[in-house]
Amino acid sequence: MTTPPIDEHYYYPNRMGRIILHSMRTELGAAQLLAVIQAAGHERLLSTMPLGNFEKRFPFQTVSDLQSATEAVFGVRAGRLVNLRVGRGTLAQGLKDFDPILGIADLPMRLMPLGMKFRVGLDVFARVFNQFSDQVVKLSETPTHHLWIIERCPVCWKRHTDEPCCQLAGGLLDEAIFWGTGGRRFKVEEISCIATGADTCTFRIDKHPLD
Repeated sequence: MTTPPIDEHYYYPNRMGRIILHSMRTELGAAQLLAVIQAAGHERLLSTMPLGNFEKRFPFQTVSDLQSATEAVFGVRAGRLVNLRVGRGTLAQGLKDFDPILGIADLPMRLMPLGMKFRVGLDVFARVFNQFSDQVVKLSETPTHHLWIIERCPVCWKRHTDEPCCQLAGGLLDEAIFWGTGGRRFKVEEISCIATGADTCTFRIDKHPLD
């Protein structure tokens, strides 16, 4: 009996794709966004923006191609810094778009101890990805760190790199923690990446703030 092929077509909802492109335009400007989209080979995005709905139609491959193309246009180091900033900007727009559904801004964060704010915030954002997209996120922790574990990652989908390259995810996570903890910054580090041959893209987050 022949084993059926594994379906490798995974998606973000259209709205997430639209948010990412909006953040890229804000960070890069129209001309540089054009250069990145052309380098990624997705010129159709210039004339057809994703709709603002939750249908899962924005391919992981497109997300990954945009990250790789940014590195190609600006150079690897500078491109990854751009992707990090785009990730941070994605969070701000995402809060506005997803809050009506999840009631994120209504969470009683101000009344919680810092450690509880941290965990609740991570749980909420993991639920966003697991519920609305084909991305798979799990949470774990050690005595000193929280672990954000992406088991199916769109940011480095089918990429092969020497170093972790999920800066978009890292920037979004960093900004989500800043929002969820009421304006505190924590060290966020990608310690494993599927693009380098690891089983997961794992971010290690210090439990104690930098300030």
